[in-house]
Formats: sequence, structure tokens, C-alpha cells
Amino acid sequence: MIRMTTAASIAALSLAAGAAHAQTAQPWMNTKLSPDERAALLEKEMTLDERIGLVHGPMSMPIFGIKKPDGAIGSAGYIPGIPRLGVPALEESDASLGVTNPLGVRPGDGATALASGLSLAATFNTKLAYDGGAVVGREARAKGFNVQLAGGVNLARDPRNGRNFEYLGEDPWLAANLVAAQINGIQAQGIVSTIKHFSLNGQETSRHFANSVIDEAAHRESDLLAFQIAIEKSQPGSVMCAYNLVNGDYSCGNPHLLNDVLKGDWGYKGWVMSDWGAVHATDYIVKGLDQQSGEQLDAKIWFGEPLKAAVEKGEIPAARLSDATRRILRSMFAAGLFDKPVTPGGAIDYDANAEVARAASAEGIVLLKNREGLLPLARSARTIAVIGGHADAGVLSGGGSSQVVPPGGAKRVVPLGGEGMMGAFRSQYFNGSSPLAAIRKAAPDAKVTFDDGRYVASAVAAAKAADVVVVMGNQWMGEGEDAFDLSLPNGQDELIAAVVAANPNAIVVLQTGGPISMPWLDQAGAVVEAWYGGAKGGEAIADVLFGAVNPSGRLPVTFPASLSQYPREALPGRGVPEKTRFDVNYAEGADVGYRRFAATGDKPLFPFGYGLSYTSFAYSNLKVEGGQSVTVSFDVANTGKAEGKDAPQVYLTGAAGKPLQRLIGFDKVSLKPGETRRVTLTADPRLLASFDAKGRRWVVTGGDYQVAVGASATDLALKGGAKVKARTLKP
Repeated sequence: MIRMTTAASIAALSLAAGAAHAQTAQPWMNTKLSPDERAALLEKEMTLDERIGLVHGPMSMPIFGIKKPDGAIGSAGYIPGIPRLGVPALEESDASLGVTNPLGVRPGDGATALASGLSLAATFNTKLAYDGGAVVGREARAKGFNVQLAGGVNLARDPRNGRNFEYLGEDPWLAANLVAAQINGIQAQGIVSTIKHFSLNGQETSRHFANSVIDEAAHRESDLLAFQIAIEKSQPGSVMCAYNLVNGDYSCGNPHLLNDVLKGDWGYKGWVMSDWGAVHATDYIVKGLDQQSGEQLDAKIWFGEPLKAAVEKGEIPAARLSDATRRILRSMFAAGLFDKPVTPGGAIDYDANAEVARAASAEGIVLLKNREGLLPLARSARTIAVIGGHADAGVLSGGGSSQVVPPGGAKRVVPLGGEGMMGAFRSQYFNGSSPLAAIRKAAPDAKVTFDDGRYVASAVAAAKAADVVVVMGNQWMGEGEDAFDLSLPNGQDELIAAVVAANPNAIVVLQTGGPISMPWLDQAGAVVEAWYGGAKGGEAIADVLFGAVNPSGRLPVTFPASLSQYPREALPGRGVPEKTRFDVNYAEGADVGYRRFAATGDKPLFPFGYGLSYTSFAYSNLKVEGGQSVTVSFDVANTGKAEGKDAPQVYLTGAAGKPLQRLIGFDKVSLKPGETRRVTLTADPRLLASFDAKGRRWVVTGGDYQVAVGASATDLALKGGAKVKARTLKP
């Protein structure tokens, strides 16, 4: 025992001596120092070539003849490390909805697919967002990735936007809180996460030539506020700038956005990376960009030899290159990439991760209509017809760089074809979580038939022969393109109309990337918005249909009655000659989605925050306190017969005499029948304020402030108010 203890002591002393020597030789490895101090020490030791090597990097996926770089695992991007100084390489993967494997660059490597961003936003549940982020972070670490290109928080300004499904809805407070939780979940695993796409990347049509035009105050009160709050709450290691221009300057070369707002007003300490193919000049580094990503997609490797030559000639300050380098290193130190290096080969519990995805998917499902309590379905139903939507194969997912392929591969892939970069990504993936199989499992004593929906007459015959019908409606959305309108493609609206006319007990299950029109709504027995359900989306649908899960999803986007209710009925850029710049005038300013509907008085098809339940809830005992902000307290009671979850919402409806509508708080509460819970929410004062662009500050006008508590933006049960003190806040 004495010998072992002595040996252990000698070993411990040797390790300590080794660590001390390493810290002396490489003082930046001293974990007692801050990330800023460590980054500064390391950056001083770097040569010009080493600094240049850290601020640009290639794609590492097989497209356009591009080969995977030496040393890269293979995915979205790669920044080589610096072995001399112990700087690890940056292995970057897209990760909006799970760890991606673009175009199968890593043969056979699947990952857990999370439900779409809109599905997550519909949960109104930050814990589920964190849990999903943790799944992404754990799987990334096990696969050897240390940077996840996650955190999409662009507001849904147009329901046709092809990437709305990746994002978190139309409200800055909802989106910011959920994306911050997701980023925190990722970074808690010792992985860098981005937040993207900064800013106003509001459409995919000609996204490289769209100039987003908006008033500065309106920008600060909407999209920028979503980014600002999310960054404050999660401190993502990197901000990814967007393809589009903002008020005349490209996002990635926009000194106002990057230098004045992000790094100046907000004091952001991480690094700004470009989107892939979004850099147009070397001087972007002076304008606030720190790293050129996916360099093969740009006209030049602007941050390679051109940047080196510009620094050597004094055309670009060496100090700016050093700052960019330090920012990258700082985020790497803050995430733990030096102290707990990420290496591939870790074990992944895909079954456990799929259950995390299932819970979020089920909670994100929104029950839009339920005539005479058709749902939940009785397990005694004798015959159930399932129609369309590839329900035999799995649930749909959105396309583009966020596409996740499940372990073992997709059950069915339906190519759509197309040209250009995104053509290779234009396929519908169905992941094997079959709604048909899940329904059969949930109703083992029923006869469950399936009709693929190709022929309307066949589907109608199947519907007439069944007690209950589940008809699927699919809208595939993808990066690089926008929906042409809000119809369901491939004649599905006609199919659904015929089916619901044939059987009054017809349940329409929608898998969409955003709002759609519903010309068959009045005749449908029930309507369920399931979004893109992820790894266990089929099971989640069955859970809701049969009542194993009481639906609690709430719409994170307004479903309009028609496109004429939006400020841009004609999508900007359509019909414009190729490679021609055009303006997207965001005349609605900060009145995005439900806020514009409140201002115009238009009635939507379904309002923001809407969603039905198998139980009922009531709000009472409102108390509103003023002062520096507004604190709202109220009771939520389950007045029905089933356990369920509610998402009470608090809206500002008047500010010092000015009528408006703005979500200032929400919660997610689980209640048993007869149970009551007190909810207390305090508004971020910026949600009460207006932005003074000239004075570069937030201004809260003193006076009476009105609030309302309700189940949606148009269903407001409690109303009250309080006096708020005048104050100003930093930008």
C-alpha cells in the first residue's frame, strides 16, 4: 500500500511537472487565464502565414469537382490547424436540425434528425430546445466535429421563404429564447455553435442579389433584436453573416452591421464567419468579417494570398488581421477545444437521442381543427384508411444544407431534379419513421389500409370504405428556392378536398415548411400541423392522433387567409434578370407577422400562438406591476378532464398611449385536471421600448402600459396595465 501510494505520488508529481512545463512553453494552455488572455498570448506567437491560414478555409464536400481537403472529416467546411502551436483544426458541419452528411461525403454515417425549426418553435418550450441542441453537440463530438453551423434565427417575414422551416418563427422574443437554448445545449458539449444568418436573410429567391431595405429603428426592433437577445443569452462562438445585401451593402461586408452593431454596440467577442460563397472582396476584413468560409464558391480566395499581400503592403492593418485571429482563438478556448479536444470515435446512443427528438416533435404538433371531438381517435376504430404523403415510408424533411440522413439511410428518396448548386440537394427524404406503421401499432385491432394518393378516385374509394381517414398533405421546402404560392403541390389540395368530402371523419395531417392555404378546411373533420417531424415523427403523429400525447403546439407563424394580406404579394426577384440586384423593401418594418395583422385589422386563417388541446385552460387573477419594466402574474387552470400542457402568452397592447401588439412573455406549463399554477413573467425592457436611431439608444417612454394574457395573438382573456418609468437603454 505504501509503495503504491508512493508510486502514485511520484506519477502525480510528474504529471504536474509536465503540465507546468507545458504552460511555461505554451502559456496559453494555462486554464486559469480567461479565453481573451489565452487567445492574446497564442496570437502573438503566430506568423503572418499562420494567421492567414486561420481566416479562410475550403468546403469539404464533393460538389463542383471539389475534393475533400487532406485532414478533413468531410462536411460543410474545414480550417486547418496549426500543429506547431497546438491549434486544432476546425471541422465544421451544418447542424440546424442535426449533424449533416452532405451528399454522402462520409459513406454510411447517419445522425439523429430533429424536428424542423418551426416545429421546435411551436413547442414554446426552451427545455426541449436545449435538449435537442445537446443531442447535436454530443453527436458532433462523437463524429469529430467541433463547430456546428446551427442557430438559425431569421424571422419569418414571408410565408413562402424556402428556409422558414429551419428557423424559429416570426417573433423576436420567441425565436431568440429558443435558439439561445439550442445553442447552449450544443456548446455545453464543448462544441462551438454559430448563430445565423446575420441579417434579414428573408427569402431564397436570388438571395445573392437581394438587397434587404429597412429602416434602422425597425431593424433593431425586429430581426436584430432576435439576434441580440439570443447572443446575450448563449454567447455563440461565431456569427455567420448572410448572402443578401442589407441597405446596400452585402451582409458579410457590411461595416454597420458587423463593426457598429455586432462588435460595437453589442460588444460581441466571437468571430464572424461568412456563409459559403458570400465574400466578394478582400476589404471585407476591414468591414468586420473575420473568416472566409467555403472559399471555392467565391470568385477568389480573398482572405488567402490577396489578404496577405494587402497586409504586407500596409493596405490592410496588421492589427485587424490579429484581431480576427484572436476572435477565432478566443471562441475556441471558450468552448474548450484546446483543453478537451474533439476526436472522432465516441459512442452514440441513437435510440435515446431519437426519443429526445420524438418528445419535441410531439410537443410541436399543432391541432388546428377538431370538429366534435373527432380526436383523439378511439382505439376501438374498426377501419382506418391512411392516404398519401409517402406515409408508408416515413416523415418528410426539408431540403438543402440542413438535410439530415438517419442512421442506416433514408427509407425513401424522391429526387426532384434541378440545376445549379442546390440541384444536388433537391430530393425529398423520408426517414423510416412511418406514420402508417405507427398508426397500425397504436390501433392493433383495427384494419388499417393505405392508398398512395396518386389517383383521386382510388383514394375516395378507400375513404368511403373506412370509419376514419388520415390523409397526409406534404409541402417540401428547401434551401435555394421559395414556394411559388401557399398551395399544396402536385394536386394535393384536390386530393384532400375529395377525401374530406367522401368521409366526414377525415383527419388532415400536414407536413409543411410553413403556412399553407386550406381550401378544404371547412369540410375537414380535423386538421393537424405536424411540420417536419424528425427521427420519430411518425410515432409523434400517432401519439397525438390517439391521445398518448395531448397536443400542446402553438403556431409560431401566422397562417394567412391569402398572400394579399402580406406587404409583398408578388415575391421580389421573380422575373428579374439573372445576377441583377433588386430591392426587397421591408415596409412593414418591425410589424412582422401577427404585429402587422394587428395593425391592419386583417383576419388570418389561424393566428400566431393558436393551437387546440384535448383539455381546456382558463386564465384568472391578473396582476400587473410597473416601474422599470412590466411584471405580469396570473393563474393558469386546467378546467378539462385530461392532463395537458398550455402555452400562455403575454402581449403588450399599448405603450404610453400608442396601440400596438408585441409578445413580451410566454411559458409552458403542464397541468393535471383541476390543477392551477401561478405564472409570473417580467418583460425585457427593450420589448417595451422603441429604438432611437439618431441617438443610438433604446427609449422607454414613461406612462401607462397595457398588457393582455391569452391563448393566441387574437384570443386575449385578461387585460390590465401599469405605469412604467421613462428610461433609456444602451443599443
